[in-house]
Amino acid sequence: MIDIYSFTSPGGREYNEDSVGFAYTPYGAVLVAADGLGGHRGGDIASKTVVDTVLAEPIEDTKNDKDWIKRRLEAADREILDQQAARANKMKSTVVALKINGTKATWAHVGDSRLYYIHNSRIEAVTEDHSVAFKKYRAGEISREEIATDEDQSSLLRSLGSRSKLKPDFGETTEPLTAGDGFLLCSDGFWEYIKDQEILFDFLKTNNAQAWSELMMLRVIERLKDDSDNLSVITAMIR
Repeated sequence: MIDIYSFTSPGGREYNEDSVGFAYTPYGAVLVAADGLGGHRGGDIASKTVVDTVLAEPIEDTKNDKDWIKRRLEAADREILDQQAARANKMKSTVVALKINGTKATWAHVGDSRLYYIHNSRIEAVTEDHSVAFKKYRAGEISREEIATDEDQSSLLRSLGSRSKLKPDFGETTEPLTAGDGFLLCSDGFWEYIKDQEILFDFLKTNNAQAWSELMMLRVIERLKDDSDNLSVITAMIR
């Protein structure tokens, strides 16, 4: 059984450019979070287009989940480009998508929306942002925690709708999923206000996806600024 909970909020903004969604399948589930770029009636449309497109195709028990996710992200990229042409808007979007298929999980991301995977009571994997700030961290110029406050944190190197070749990064579990495993998908408006160890601590305190999300949100809400970005989370726990 997979327990899933999602939440999205405009934060300190007048409108919300984030979108989240998930669907259960006979074999597991698909989860998607997207953060739109391009301003009102642009970013919100882009992120919703991504989520709707990924979840639109019948979700099957495929032998190659990486290829399935890749096809869906390519379709979402084309849809955003069509929306750009129709609306004369440079809308773009990040995405992080997860497909749980039986005892295996596969994920992909573009931009700085993140996925955290918890296994054996530790954070086993975290996606790496496609941003200038993350490159500075990799080069040793800033610490990992400083990514959230760096002046280049919002300078993205990849996104859907950028008119360049789509280059998602992929990840997958190397061991079978077991009861007690967890996944967090979130936008940068969430992860920039919480530390990795806090994500893990709150996960270990709970036994359901909603409670885990709410504990983390209590931390984030206390730290939000008046003009804070939109924030979104999807939590999933293997029961």
